[in-house]
Amino acid sequence: MPSVNDILTTMDYGPAPEAAGEVMGWLQARGRFGHLIGGAMTAPGPQLAVHNPATDEPLAEVTRGTAADVTAAVVAARAAAPGWAALSGHERAKWLYALARNLQKREAFLRILEVLDTGKPIRECRDIDLPLAIREVYHHAGWAELCAGEFPGLGPLGVVGAILPSGCPLPGLLRILAPALAAGNTVVVKPAEETPLSALALAEICLEIGLPAGVLNIVTGDGATGAALVAAEVDKIAFTGATDIGRAIRKATAGSGKALGLELGGKSPVLVFADADLDAAVEGVVTAAWTGQGESCSGGARILVAEAVAERFTARLTARMEKLRLGDPLDKGTDIGALVSAAQRDRVLALLARGVAAGARLLQSSAPLPAQGNFVAPGLLLDAPPTNPCVTEDGLGPIATLASFRTPAEAIELTNASRQG
Repeated sequence: MPSVNDILTTMDYGPAPEAAGEVMGWLQARGRFGHLIGGAMTAPGPQLAVHNPATDEPLAEVTRGTAADVTAAVVAARAAAPGWAALSGHERAKWLYALARNLQKREAFLRILEVLDTGKPIRECRDIDLPLAIREVYHHAGWAELCAGEFPGLGPLGVVGAILPSGCPLPGLLRILAPALAAGNTVVVKPAEETPLSALALAEICLEIGLPAGVLNIVTGDGATGAALVAAEVDKIAFTGATDIGRAIRKATAGSGKALGLELGGKSPVLVFADADLDAAVEGVVTAAWTGQGESCSGGARILVAEAVAERFTARLTARMEKLRLGDPLDKGTDIGALVSAAQRDRVLALLARGVAAGARLLQSSAPLPAQGNFVAPGLLLDAPPTNPCVTEDGLGPIATLASFRTPAEAIELTNASRQG
């Protein structure tokens, strides 16, 4: 039996997975999902399979939404809009508080569903994603009470079409849904093709609390479904995702009179100055660039370090990288889970190969990859100039780039040497 000293040296605490039986039972009981349109779940149509990114096992089947499905959802949202907008802020707040309380009551269920759907570690879903998502709803319930007084003369837009990201599906949904409902809008949501399950769980919660029919509509599907929503008769499109798709949506909506909100990719850096607490900075990088798997648009996958401490910082960072645990996302001791899909994993590996071919030097964790699933070992790219594709393009997964600077002015110049925000 290992001693306490051995365990603290190896950081091998043994497996500690969360139980997923209740969530798997919920999925198996439903099997095939329809859409939420006009206050009811539709009969399942042509199906898209949803897989667990960490095991490749099928989880459920969701309906591939057509243009007709999107139109029906928009019609339902349009019909519900006058009644919802006519409610007082206090009445809308009561619905949002009811939604927030029911999300909070099911927090344990939802975080496990998010892990199974996205491949993210349970600690990230438990400690960050779910608490922030629920707080978003509580926060905007308060704003619903204040809207009329704080924004006199302004009214709701009408129907909002929301197209969601795969990396943080429930927080991404509620970040759009809560303020839209608080302001008196109705919403049509198109979840990401890879991660639609938490949106469908939210649909059941909304039906359970009796949210008025048509206020929230959810149409699952692929890119064609999203394009149909962009083309539909909505008053605003809110999109979170890749920059190239955002450009296409901007082009498609130009001149249409639709409002547009875009939250696109980014390459926000971490700056480490000579007087920094290097150990704290290392942990900050681990959180921003590796355990978050580079999925946030402020992920911090670009590391800029003062030349005076670059050697020491790099040594500490690579030593820490070797201690990161890669594996079952349901295990509470896992640091890095799976990427959301095989396609995303292949994009990361292809971009990484381009970066190395362009002259960068890769230091990668020696941790063995699981036999199944969409895993990429954490890594650090050194000697990558600002023009290296791994520095300029987003979507690098659990791979960070590291460069040094000599002066604060040079650090700012390197920080801004990006086409991203």
